[in-house]
Amino acid sequence: MGKFIGHLYPGLYLFYYGLYQATVVFKAMIVYDSLLYPSWPPRNKGIWARLWKISYGGLLKIVIGSILTVYVVFCLDDMMVLMDKKNALRFMYPKEWQHLTMFILLTLNGCVDVMSKNLLPRRCVLLEKCTLVLTFYVLLLLLMSHVQNSTGIELQTHCLLILVVFLLMLVLTIELWTPDTFHLLLIETFLFLMMGSWLIQVGFILYKPVTGYPWQDDDISDIMFITTFFCWHVMINASCLLGIYGISSLWYRHYCPKDAGKEM
Repeated sequence: MGKFIGHLYPGLYLFYYGLYQATVVFKAMIVYDSLLYPSWPPRNKGIWARLWKISYGGLLKIVIGSILTVYVVFCLDDMMVLMDKKNALRFMYPKEWQHLTMFILLTLNGCVDVMSKNLLPRRCVLLEKCTLVLTFYVLLLLLMSHVQNSTGIELQTHCLLILVVFLLMLVLTIELWTPDTFHLLLIETFLFLMMGSWLIQVGFILYKPVTGYPWQDDDISDIMFITTFFCWHVMINASCLLGIYGISSLWYRHYCPKDAGKEM
């Protein structure tokens, strides 16, 4: 699971989640809507109103987390064994067990989202935020130990990933007190995009380099270009957010003027 697929699929999920989050945040900004309690079109009544309120983000977390959990369990030839009984009861597959913990956390976070938005009599935003923050606290701890035996290129790429996770953890922690603040949610969206795109990039750097030649741990130029590529991701993802805002603004102000002016 620590190979190319283990970086690609979680990265794609995080990146597309960031794109979805960007559309939601920018729509709320443009039409002056609430981010936590978005309104739904008046024409949606009965079953359509209930479908509109379903926590699709939570369901997606459950599905993706469950699929990745099953993949981790069955990707090894001898399955997920915790300890080797033949070798002094030593722990086996430490990184795979860390991956499994990460994906179980994602699944549980999705369950909490669905429970809060669709099962409880009244939505509990604080419960959703606390669960998400706790998930990233645990994720940061796992990543810190994940790089214990890493060196060179692998260490540099994962240190930059840890930086993004740390910043995202700080933003999510602040959101516990100000959950409906646009600029914090915009920073959160940007960091999700960064985390996803960089995780994909790490997969290509470590396991499928585009040039066909592996990166060298003892080449200082390769180490320096890792940081350069990370900076390019910062600029590209920022430009991506600007593009989404421009398209959203054009759409809601010119093609859906009623939505854009309903709260003005």
